[in-house]
Amino acid sequence: RLSMQFGGEPKSYTRFSIARQMDGDNSHVEMNLSADDEEGGETGRPEHLHASMPPPWRIDKNRCFLIITAVLLLLIGFLIGYLSYRGRMQKDSRCLDGSGRCEMTPTASYLVDDNEAEEEVPGPPVFYWPDLRKLLSDKLSTTHLENSLRHRANKFSFEAGQSEDESLAIYIHEQFESFSLDEVWNDEHYIKLQVKGSSDNIVSTLKDGKEEELERPSAYVAYSKSGSVSGKPVHMNYGLKADFQKIKGLDISLNETIIIFRAGKITLAEKVANAKEAGAVGALMYLDPYDYKNAEGLVPFGHAHLGTGDPFTPGFPSFNHTQFPPVESSGLPHIAVQTISSQALVKLFSKMDGDRCPHDWESEILGCKVMPSSTSNFTVKLSVNNVMVDRKILNIFGAIKGFEEPDRYVVIGAQRDSWGPGAAKAGVGTAILLELARVISDMVKKDGYKPRRSIIFASWSAGEYGAVGATEWLEGYSATLHARAFTYINLDAAVLGVNDLKISASPLLYTLLERTLKGVKDPVGQSRSLYDKVGSDWVKTIVPLGLDNAAFPVLTYSGIPVVSFGFYNKGEEYPFLGTTQDTLDNLKKIGNVYAFMHAAAEVAGQIALRLTHDHELFLDFERYDEELLAFQEKILPYYSDVKEVGLTLNWLFFARGDFQRATDSLRNDISNSDRENRIIRRALNDRIMKVEYDFLSPYISPKDAPFRHIFFGKGSHTLQSLLENLQLLRTSRNSVDVNMLKEQLALATWTIKGAASALVGDIWNTDNEF
Repeated sequence: RLSMQFGGEPKSYTRFSIARQMDGDNSHVEMNLSADDEEGGETGRPEHLHASMPPPWRIDKNRCFLIITAVLLLLIGFLIGYLSYRGRMQKDSRCLDGSGRCEMTPTASYLVDDNEAEEEVPGPPVFYWPDLRKLLSDKLSTTHLENSLRHRANKFSFEAGQSEDESLAIYIHEQFESFSLDEVWNDEHYIKLQVKGSSDNIVSTLKDGKEEELERPSAYVAYSKSGSVSGKPVHMNYGLKADFQKIKGLDISLNETIIIFRAGKITLAEKVANAKEAGAVGALMYLDPYDYKNAEGLVPFGHAHLGTGDPFTPGFPSFNHTQFPPVESSGLPHIAVQTISSQALVKLFSKMDGDRCPHDWESEILGCKVMPSSTSNFTVKLSVNNVMVDRKILNIFGAIKGFEEPDRYVVIGAQRDSWGPGAAKAGVGTAILLELARVISDMVKKDGYKPRRSIIFASWSAGEYGAVGATEWLEGYSATLHARAFTYINLDAAVLGVNDLKISASPLLYTLLERTLKGVKDPVGQSRSLYDKVGSDWVKTIVPLGLDNAAFPVLTYSGIPVVSFGFYNKGEEYPFLGTTQDTLDNLKKIGNVYAFMHAAAEVAGQIALRLTHDHELFLDFERYDEELLAFQEKILPYYSDVKEVGLTLNWLFFARGDFQRATDSLRNDISNSDRENRIIRRALNDRIMKVEYDFLSPYISPKDAPFRHIFFGKGSHTLQSLLENLQLLRTSRNSVDVNMLKEQLALATWTIKGAASALVGDIWNTDNEF
C-alpha cells in the first residue's frame, strides 16, 4: 500500500523478510509483509537509519572507483572503435585503388522485414580482387570459345526470325540452363522487317535511251523505298555532311540524283539521310579497296533506318502491333537504297564521262569520277523489290543473382543474328557471352564467390536491322531499367584484327576501364598489358558510339552507362563484315583469333565482376565535371557573338558550376559515410547510378527524339548541336534562328542544372538558384 502522494511522507511500507529455517528437513522461506519493523517499533520510525549509512570516506572512495572505471571503459571503447574504423578505411582504400587485397564478404539483405526472423547465411570464402581476377582468367577456356564459334561453320545465314536464328536461340537457352544460372527466360517481340523480295534488285545504266544492266546484287538494304528510280549519278566520297557541302559550294544541284558513296566513317543510314536531305531520289554504297582490302566482288548488307528498333513502333515496345497506332519512325528514308560491288562501280565509271575524283579522296576505284558532264544524258536506274514481313524474334536472357542487391545488375549482351554466316559480326560476341556465363556461374556455384549485385547475360536478335531486339527490350521496360541496370557491356564484333584496340564508353567507366586494361595481358606481347597497347592517352582515342552499335540506344535512350570495345587493325577495315563471306575461315586469317577472344572475355568479365564486387559502385561520376569543362572551353570563344544577339552563356556556365559542387558534395557524403551500413551504401550507390540518366533531356519526347542524351544523343537538344549553332553564329549569322538558339541554351542549362540537383540527393539539399 502506498500512501505517499505527490511528495508526502510515507505512512507505511512493505518489507520482505526472508528467513531460512534450519530445523530438520522441512526448511522453508518465510516472507513477512508488514507495516512495522521486526522490533515492533512505531510506524515509519527512522531511529536506526544512521546505523546503515556508510562513513563519508568510503563514499568518496567508491565515487573515485566509479569515475576511474567509467574513464577506462570510454578509453577502451574509443580504441576499439578507432581500430575498427581504421581497418575498414584501409580495406576500402585497397578496394578503391585496385592495388591491394580487397575482400568480398557476405552481407545479409536489409530488405527483410524487421519483424521477420532473418535466415543466417553461412559465410563464403573471402575473395580478394587480385585472386578473383586470376580465377576468372584461369577458368576462361579458348577450347570452349572455339567450340561455340564453330556453330557458325558451314552455315549460310542466321537472318532474324528465321529457322537458323531460332535454333541458335534455343541452343543458347539450353546452354544457360546447363550452366545452372539462377534464372533463364525468353523475351518475345513481334516486329516488322523489310527483306529481299522474290525478284532481284537491279542496278543499271541508261544512256541515249538504252538500258544496260550493271549488277543484280545478292545483298539488300533493309527499309529502302521499293520501286524504280533513276537519276544522274553523283559520287559523294564518304557521304559526310562536309562532302555534300563541298559539292553544294560548286552550285551543283543534287535534286533527283542518285548519290554514290563509299562505306566507312559514318553508318549507311546517316549517309542515306544526308542524301535525302540534299534532294536525292536514290543512293548506292560500295566497299572501296582503299579502305577494305580484298573486297572485290563483295556486296555488304545494311539498313537505312536512321534510328534503332522497330521503325513501325517508335518509342513503343513491339510486344503486339495491335496495341499501338499505325505510326512510323521519322528516320525512315523514303528513297531507294542499294549496295553494289566495287567491280560494278568500275564498270559504271567506264561508261561515264566527267571530272575524275579528287586526289585527296584516296579512292582505289579505277576511273573514279564525280559526276557526268553537264551535257551528258547518262543516268543510273535503281530497281528495289524489297517486301515487308511480320516476324517473331527472341531475346534470350540468363541471370546470376546478386547476394546483397539482386535488383541491381550489370548486363552483358551480344547480337546473335546475321545476314551471312556472321562469324565476326555475331559469332565472336555470342561465344564470349556463353563463356562468361559458364565461367562466372562456375565461380559462384563451385568456388563460393558471391557477387553483391546481379549479372544478366543477353542474346539479342534482329541486331542487323538496327539493334531491334535490344531496343525493343529497352522500350518495353523503360520505366524500371534505368533504376536497376547500371552498366551495359557490348560484345559485338570484339575481334576484327590484332594490332589495335578500339573503345567506346561512357565517361563514368573510364577509370574502371583503365584499371582493367592494366590487368589484362596483350595476346601479341605477353610481357605487356592492354594498357601498354592503347597508351596513356587512350581516352583521347575514344570512338563515339554509332547507330550501328547495340550500346548506342542503351546509353542515349535509357541513360545506362555502356562500354563497347574490340580488337582491330587501324587504317584497315575488316572487309567481310556484313557480307556472305563473314566466315570462320576468313576470320582465322587475321591471326590468333581465340587468344584475342580470351583477352576480350577477360576485359568484359573483369568489368562485370568489379562492378558487382565492390561496396561502392565503380562509376567515376566526377568524370562528367571534366566533360562539362571541356564543353565550356569549346563554347567560350563565342561568348561575345552570343551577347551581340541579346543572349548570354553565363547561365550555362553557372549550371556547370552547380554540377561540380554537386559531385563534390556526393564525394564528401561517400567519404564521411559508414560504408558497412547497407542502407546508406545503397542510397549513395543509387545517386551514382542516376548520373547518366539525368543527362537525358526531359524536355523532348522519347517518341520524336528517342536519343535524348545531351552528350551522346542525336538532335537539336544535344550539346554538339548547340556548338554547331554557335559556330554558325560567327560564320553565317543570318542562317541562325535566334529563338531556337535561345531555346537550346535554356534546355541545355536546365538539363545540367537538373542533373546537379538529382546528384545532391535529398530535396532539402537542392538549390533552385544559380
